[in-house]
Amino acid sequence: MERVEQAIEEETASIRSDLQFDVAGSNIRKSRHLYDLTRALKAHGIADLPATAKDSLARLREKLAENQTVITAHLSAVTEVAAMMQTAIQRAEADGTYSESTFGRSF
Repeated sequence: MERVEQAIEEETASIRSDLQFDVAGSNIRKSRHLYDLTRALKAHGIADLPATAKDSLARLREKLAENQTVITAHLSAVTEVAAMMQTAIQRAEADGTYSESTFGRSF
């Protein structure tokens, strides 16, 4: 469980601070850790876990919720920047020479 927590903490911190962070690679590692954890929990059963492990799961859920919030904000920012770039490109290309208003509808 510690590997999963560490991977999530690192991803959350890196998304916040590192512009060159490899989100895809981190997501692969995180997914692998979560898959392994899920398999282990299914094999042993959550009900049979000691209280310390249940506390760790609760902490992990909180970290995953924070991670989701950070990823959602990151994706929103990326989408916003992409939309601004698209608008800038369209404005630069649309100098009016070949506009629909000048030549009518395109075929």
